[in-house]
Amino acid sequence: MTSRVALDGGQSGCRARNAEGQVWEGIGVDTSRPRIPQLAAAVRAAAPEGAATVLVGTTGLGVEDTAAALLAELRDDGTRTVLLAHDSVTSYLGALGDRTGCVIASGTGVVTLGVGATTALRVDGWGWLLGDAGSGFWIGRRAIDMALRAFDGRGPATALLDLVRADFGDPAMTYLTLQGDPGRVARVASYARRVDDLAATDEVAAQVLHDAAYELVTSVVAGLSQVDGSPDDPVCVLGNVFRSRTLYEAFARHLADRAPSHPIVAPHGTGLDGADLLDQLHTGLAPLVDVARA
Repeated sequence: MTSRVALDGGQSGCRARNAEGQVWEGIGVDTSRPRIPQLAAAVRAAAPEGAATVLVGTTGLGVEDTAAALLAELRDDGTRTVLLAHDSVTSYLGALGDRTGCVIASGTGVVTLGVGATTALRVDGWGWLLGDAGSGFWIGRRAIDMALRAFDGRGPATALLDLVRADFGDPAMTYLTLQGDPGRVARVASYARRVDDLAATDEVAAQVLHDAAYELVTSVVAGLSQVDGSPDDPVCVLGNVFRSRTLYEAFARHLADRAPSHPIVAPHGTGLDGADLLDQLHTGLAPLVDVARA
């Protein structure tokens, strides 16, 4: 038996590391199915002989997904302590460690976490239907919106309309095709990269990215302003959306205008590194970790 296993449970894949430093990788968490049995299976695969302490950061946690429930699954394997947190917490810890600041992670969706000495605040992360402002989906949806505005004559001409025509044929059929596509969220989010490709030559595409950057900074400012941090706390950005140079530079400009004392810093590590820190918290992150002991 190993003394501890840290697990980073994402939708695209799971990674775990035991006390001896051995890393295991497996399939991701399917959030449409019960999460606790999947997490227990991942822990068993990573530590076949059992683990005394299990530390998990994962996506898609519901009210029924508790540390006690996971401990009940693993107690017969020798587990005596479980620490469970949303992956926004472990992403934060991997990026900045247990200190005050703000981390924003933007891929298909987006979530921001502001952390103070005794408080923490999650901003947005409300999903593609209701939120995720500045995410890959948000960028793709805005790009298609601007393309259809150009098609109708309600907006300026843009090469984004050519993308929509290439993808859907008749632009008038776009909404019907997307409504019937079970992969519509990923399909819309895939436009983010193509918007970035057009940004240097298309003013509308560039404006979409600038608007996304403004939304992302708005979330960061909200996170920083509502926790008991310090005026020079760092901001760390994660996720594929920030690979866009146009968006990143706009984000940096907006942040400098609206929160000039908060520097942008590079992440120190990964979500798996963050999971390994769940039992060492002293900041406002501590109340966000669910703990169960046998």
